[in-house]
Amino acid sequence: MNPEKFSQQIEEVRQRSQFLENRVGESPRLQDNLLLLQAIEELRTALEELRVAEEELREQNEQLTTANQQVAIERQRYQELFDFAPDGYLVTNTEGKILEANRAAAALLNLSKSFLIGKPLINFIPEQERRAFRTQLIQLSDKERMQEWEICLQQRKGHLFDASLSVTTVRDRQGKLLGWRWLVRDITSRKQAEEKMRSIQLQNLELQESVRIKTHMMAVVSHELRTPLNSILGFSQLLLRRYYNLFVPELRDMIERIIRSGKHLLTLVENMLDFSRLERDKLELNPQEFNLVELVTATTEELRCLAEQKNLTLILHANIENPRILNDSVRLRQVLVNLLSNAIKFTDTGGVIVEVQQLNQDKVMLMVKDTGIGIPESQLTNIFQEFWQADKSTTRKQGGIGLGLAIADKLVRLMHGTITVESNLGAGSTFRIELPRQISH
Repeated sequence: MNPEKFSQQIEEVRQRSQFLENRVGESPRLQDNLLLLQAIEELRTALEELRVAEEELREQNEQLTTANQQVAIERQRYQELFDFAPDGYLVTNTEGKILEANRAAAALLNLSKSFLIGKPLINFIPEQERRAFRTQLIQLSDKERMQEWEICLQQRKGHLFDASLSVTTVRDRQGKLLGWRWLVRDITSRKQAEEKMRSIQLQNLELQESVRIKTHMMAVVSHELRTPLNSILGFSQLLLRRYYNLFVPELRDMIERIIRSGKHLLTLVENMLDFSRLERDKLELNPQEFNLVELVTATTEELRCLAEQKNLTLILHANIENPRILNDSVRLRQVLVNLLSNAIKFTDTGGVIVEVQQLNQDKVMLMVKDTGIGIPESQLTNIFQEFWQADKSTTRKQGGIGLGLAIADKLVRLMHGTITVESNLGAGSTFRIELPRQISH
């Protein structure tokens, strides 16, 4: 009942009771008047109670109005959240007919909301997948929720895209099934990324297998080559020592060439073995304390004859207070021989400078600087890769298989150090090695 109308009726009853009370005052019958006054008083009490009830009703009506306004605001808020959600939302009945749809869902299906409402959801499933969709729809009746149902959807103009559907059951208060709410997401980009990731993983596995086969082949071939090479070198050196005076100079020169070529080939084989062990993490260091300056000096003097053959200067500078360090002297010498021989090999004029410096209390540095042909700046990032040469024609002329710097890089890192290079084409190269003063045994 309208509170205003209810208040008006109360006022009419009050006025009638007042009228009766006035008439009673005019009546001469006292006994009847007393009874009537008593009835009027009771009526007045009832009226007061009705006024209290009226106020309570008015207050409840105001609360109800406020509640209705809040419900309307929440309904509007829900509708806006539904309409402007970034994901597609649909509400269907038990037959799969679309009852509600937001803007994102309409955009995904390339159809306006007005035309989308009332359409069966199965209309947007490709023909070849509709039987499976119907089967799944029947099974949904026994489920409350289903997450990440991946399926292919078809837009109005036939464009297909990968979608993910999450479905929630809608029931009334008695638990009767009314329909479903659908969350629709376009996962085309995700599927493409997953496919790309699978392709990368496959390529990675193939690459790992290729590296494993290559490393194993290098180790096997190197071992097979080293045995006959050692025999060739041994017998050649024995032949030259024992019958040196019996050979004419031409024959002695031929045997010496065999020995030089054999030693060069043996060095290449040893490099291949070292690289294969480094690749398989089978090479271990043998740390010991040694004098760094003495090691560098001895190694430089061993290779001085190569520099003198090309009329190159070979200079050593040492600036270090305490030359004793704890590391693998054999492997460090191998790295230094590689850098020095490369510097001499690719330098035709000028010379090579070797420096030993103390960076701080914990680090030392070795530097090999030459005035050779240099390396193009664009190729510096590849210089430490195996089987890589900056200039294929020059490298073939000078010899080598492109493993020396790769081995040097791996050995320096194994010794907890770093190796870097600075170079410009035609202006020489500078290699720097930084090493800790000591590594753990």
